Amino acid sequence: MTLTIWVDDWQMQCCGESFAPGDVVSWSLLEVDPEDYADVVDSERAAEIDFCEEHHGQDEGHVPTSVEVVSIVEVHCRYGVPPGATDKVNYPVPGTTVLVPVERADGWAKVRPDVRFAGYFVTARRVTDLPEGTAARGR
Repeated sequence: MTLTIWVDDWQMQCCGESFAPGDVVSWSLLEVDPEDYADVVDSERAAEIDFCEEHHGQDEGHVPTSVEVVSIVEVHCRYGVPPGATDKVNYPVPGTTVLVPVERADGWAKVRPDVRFAGYFVTARRVTDLPEGTAARGR
C-alpha cells in the first residue's frame, strides 16, 4: 500500500535532506485535513494526501516512520491577494496548480512562469524491516 505525503517547500529549504525515488527516509508524519491543501492543489487532489512531513515542533513522543520514496511531484501554484481582502496577504489561487514529476527533491525548484513552488507530493511505501546495517535517512 502506498501513501501520499505532502512535504512543504520551506521545510525542505530550512533543514531538509534531499531524497529521490528508492531512498528510505525516516520522517515524522502527521495526519492532515485535506481542506488545508485544497486551494493549493484542488479538493480532489488534496483528498489523496494521507500525511504531511513535519520536523518542527512535533511532540517528543512522536516516533518517526520509515518510508521508501516511490515518486516525487513538485507542486507549483499562483499566489495573490483574494478579491475584497483588506489584509493584503497572498494566498494560493485555486485552479492554478502545475504538477511537475521530478527525480530528486532538494527544496528548490526551477522557476516556472506565473506560479511559485509550494511543495512536493511524495508517493511512498512504509518500510517495516530494514536490512541489517541499513539506516533510514532522517531529518
